[in-house]
Formats: sequence, C-alpha cells, structure tokens
Amino acid sequence: MQIWGKVIGVMFGFMFGRIPGAILGLVVGHFFDISYSKDFSSQGGFARFFNTKDEFQTEAEFFHCLFSALGHVCKSDGAVTQDDINTASALMDDMGLQGDVRKEAQQAFREGKARDFPLIDMLSQLKENCHARRDILQVYLEILVKAACAKTRLSAPKLSVLEKVARQLDFSKKELHFFVTSFEAEQRFRKGQAQNKQRSESAKRANSANREYHNQRQSSQRSNNSQNSSHTNQSYSSTSYSNLSELEDAYKIIGVSANDDAKTIKKAYKKLMSTHHPDKLASKGLPEQAVLMAKEKAQDIQAAYTLIKKRRDF
Repeated sequence: MQIWGKVIGVMFGFMFGRIPGAILGLVVGHFFDISYSKDFSSQGGFARFFNTKDEFQTEAEFFHCLFSALGHVCKSDGAVTQDDINTASALMDDMGLQGDVRKEAQQAFREGKARDFPLIDMLSQLKENCHARRDILQVYLEILVKAACAKTRLSAPKLSVLEKVARQLDFSKKELHFFVTSFEAEQRFRKGQAQNKQRSESAKRANSANREYHNQRQSSQRSNNSQNSSHTNQSYSSTSYSNLSELEDAYKIIGVSANDDAKTIKKAYKKLMSTHHPDKLASKGLPEQAVLMAKEKAQDIQAAYTLIKKRRDF
C-alpha cells in the first residue's frame, strides 16, 4: 500500500495551513498515491529520500543476491555440475571479483544450492535495498540469465526458477523470454562480427596478393580472372547468409522485428540504451563490476542498431 503521498501531503499541509491544510494535504496525497504510485515507485518512491543506508548498501550484498540465485538455478537440474561451477567462476572473473568479495560470492553460490534456500525472501530484500528500481533489477536479471545460458540452452527446471525470479522482481514471462533470446542473439552477433572482420581482412590480403600475382604473370590474366571470379562468387554466397543471420540477430537484440518501421525501432533502441546507460546505473548505486557488464550490453545494442540502420537505410 502506498502511503508516502499522504504522509508528505499532511506534513506540508500542516506546515502551511495547520489542521485544514493537513486535511487538504491528506486528500491530495491520497490521489497522488492512487494515480502516480506505480511510476514513482519504479524510480524508488519517496522512500529513497529517507534512506539512511548507502545507495545500494554494499557490493557484497548485490553479489550475494546474484550468486546465491545462480546457485539455486544450477541446483534446479538435480545436481550442480563442474560446468555450473566453472560458469560461476567465469562470471566472477568477468566481474573482476577478488579477495573477500569473491569469497562472499562463492559462499553465496554454495548457500543457493540448498533445497530450502529462501529465494523469495532474498529477492524481496534485493528489491527493498535498491528501492525497486526497475533498471537495476533488470541488469541483475540479465546477468543471471547470461550465467544460466552461458554453456547450454536453458533446461525446463532452470527456466522455471528464472521465471520465479522474474515474477518476484515484477518482470513478465514475455520480458524474461526477451532477455534470454536477446542474450543468445548477442553471442551469435559478436561471433559473427568477429568472423566478418576476419573475413574482410583475409579478403584484403588475398586481393593484394592477386594484384601482385597479376603484375608478375600478365600472360595468365584470363585464367586467373576466371578463377578469381569463381572464388568471389563463392565468398559472396557464404557472406550473404552470414549477413542475413547477423541482421536477424540485431533485430532480436533490440527486441523488434523486420516489419517494424524506423520510428518503432528507434524508440526500442533508445529505451534499451537508457536502461543500460553506465553513468545512470552507477549513480543509482549499481556496483562498478555490474556497470561494466551493462556497458558491454549497451555496446551490443549500439552495434545492432547501427547495423539495422545501415541495412534499412534510415
């Protein structure tokens, strides 16, 4: 139940109008709570102004929530495998966790494996500590999805736990599905871009070698041109398929379809960039290591949108 509008309304009303002002403030605050509580709460509500703790308390607390949830996700398949442990360790490496913070993350992962681990209570505490800020909770869920999907496709039990996490953090199944498909697309997108870059460099070297060869062997120019033409057609065929897949993945990263117009795509892109803006997340208390991961995702979003604009010519 939202009461902060009424509380603030009564306080200010009493200051300026005593009892009548307090009553008026109560009425105004009541309508504020009804009309604006949902949007205001997504930014932390009035509670954020009265919080005496650190913006997000401590990094250790964030990592405890993250890795205990990951341990619970891994355990859902029945037994935590060496691959699961390696995945958790790799995530710690990616986030640069060292010393006491890493030990805390490792302990949290072990605690999360317990069958009776209080997942819902832990997530409720997480929401409270970050004042239910949706962008921070989204980054948290995306990192968890990334770790869960790192090695293989999600099993039904792991997906079920992730759905429970998403629901507790006020994300729908549709939104969770987008986080999963977006991450999978990002993996292919990065790999595809690296391959395209390597292919482009190889083509440049081959063209340079061909030009030198032609200069030295003018007598075989006709034969060489025929061979090179065949090679170029083969490369173009392979590249065309790769480019098509790359564009499809770019759409998935942004969360749009090829049928959407430029305005719709731009709007989705701006929303994603706003959610993953490193400076905004850092100012709201997201730990530096998590901010860096959000920055990497923002770079993928930027690259995907740039590719779509180039291919769609808008």
